[in-house]
Amino acid sequence: MADDTLVGTVTEWLVDQSLGSPDINAMFGGMCERINAAGIPVSRAMITYQTLHPVIEVEMAVWRRGETVEMEQYAHRSDEPEAWRQSPLKFLLESDANYFRRKLTGPEATLDFPVLIEFAEKGYTDYFAMATAFSTVSTSQINEPRGILVSWNSDRPGGFSDGDLASLKRIQKRFAVACKTAIQSDITRNVAATYLGDRAADKVLSGQIRRGDGDMTRAVVWYSDVHGSTALADTMPQDAFLELLNDYFECVAGAALDAGGEVLDFIGDAVLAIFPVETNADIPRAARAASEAVHVALSEAQSVNAGRALAGKQPFAFSVALNLGDVMFGNIGVPSRLSFSVIGPTVNEVARIEKLTRQLDVPALATESVASAVPDFWEKAEDHRLDGVSTPISLYRWATA
Repeated sequence: MADDTLVGTVTEWLVDQSLGSPDINAMFGGMCERINAAGIPVSRAMITYQTLHPVIEVEMAVWRRGETVEMEQYAHRSDEPEAWRQSPLKFLLESDANYFRRKLTGPEATLDFPVLIEFAEKGYTDYFAMATAFSTVSTSQINEPRGILVSWNSDRPGGFSDGDLASLKRIQKRFAVACKTAIQSDITRNVAATYLGDRAADKVLSGQIRRGDGDMTRAVVWYSDVHGSTALADTMPQDAFLELLNDYFECVAGAALDAGGEVLDFIGDAVLAIFPVETNADIPRAARAASEAVHVALSEAQSVNAGRALAGKQPFAFSVALNLGDVMFGNIGVPSRLSFSVIGPTVNEVARIEKLTRQLDVPALATESVASAVPDFWEKAEDHRLDGVSTPISLYRWATA
């Protein structure tokens, strides 16, 4: 039988959690341990909830007595998984009920879902699930509240008592409030990182949201662009052109991100990214990361274009330029509409250098400051004068083409 005083300490602890910045996994594990200490015979528990993320749709955490919490994430998909279609949790949601309970052993056992049969075979005696809906900023405008689904298993003979279930219901409401805080925080971070990049998102969420907020940083700056995009846009169906751009972005922006770069902006079909440099000793690392990303992007594009050709689709071509220098990393725009990006001569130069790749018929160019740090990727090209720059600039062509 649950101790009411100890159950009260669990709910008070959850209130404290909701006032902070809780991690759902850690909070869930801590709550389950406290519930056990309060005398409620929980041997397994699970929480699942929807999030707002470009790749991940659903997150789930499972706690088992004596073990650490296991976290799983599920990507967006167009069809429902078979396990979900036959789940008591889906039944719970569609029945508009708040609770679902099944005895798993004895004369009252009802094993009407495949997962309940599995639980009974593993020695669980009782199953109890609850759904708690709440609105978040991401759903309040479309009238589709998100929420949490929590299930509890017991392996005690006879399962949960009526008092145990009443305590779990009492705890659930406080837990839902704390989860709403955590989920909303995650959604805010996910959206900011998706549209701004991790580094810019951190700065914006830390309070740098006024025009002019920012700082100078040293970085290898990446600029890439699709060749002939205007003609492609004019001659291709819109959906086909968008598919082409997304294939290109997967190759280019994906390579930059995987190499540790920060993609700051998609300027039409151009990609602007940076590889930050903390000290001069860090330049070779950043230059190598950016150069290796160029190699990956070119290789991936070759493979993707081969697939596009087999499918009778228009291939794409692009080029990349790398430059090293100090950039202003911060908010620009008007007070009520800002963009967090990088500006400065280094950025202007790298965009102009990228245009020279067509003239020199090379897939990538780098300035001497980048190429000298990783000479195995680059070879000397002609010096060129850039528009608006009084002296010729020393350029290096891609050596592994």
